[in-house]
Amino acid sequence: MEDPQFTVRLAGASPRGPAALKAVRTVTGLSLWRSGQVLDAGSAALVSDVPFEVASHAAQVLRRAGVAAAVGCDWCRRTLPDDGSPVDPGPCASLYWETAHCQANSMTSCDCDFCAEYGPLPGLIAP
Repeated sequence: MEDPQFTVRLAGASPRGPAALKAVRTVTGLSLWRSGQVLDAGSAALVSDVPFEVASHAAQVLRRAGVAAAVGCDWCRRTLPDDGSPVDPGPCASLYWETAHCQANSMTSCDCDFCAEYGPLPGLIAP
């Protein structure tokens, strides 16, 4: 089963101080000059198609530097809260991924065919 990917975006205007520039550079690998351009743009995808853990860590690095960052699931198009807690259960846009399996989700159990046959995925409690 394929895992959903996540995107880290700028969530609005951010300060353009040294800490913010270095945080964008750390997360994206861009030069300081390009990092400044990205911050000036205000709304841009900084990191795309990465696992949940990578996206959460990148958002933490940015937020510690004062940069407004949002993590969104590429499948269900939901944005995670700033504190990194899971979103409320809701429909997932994926045809192949059960909503309960999305790492952005707050569900703790699943009754899908996969879990019934192979057991719950890590992080899920058996139904």
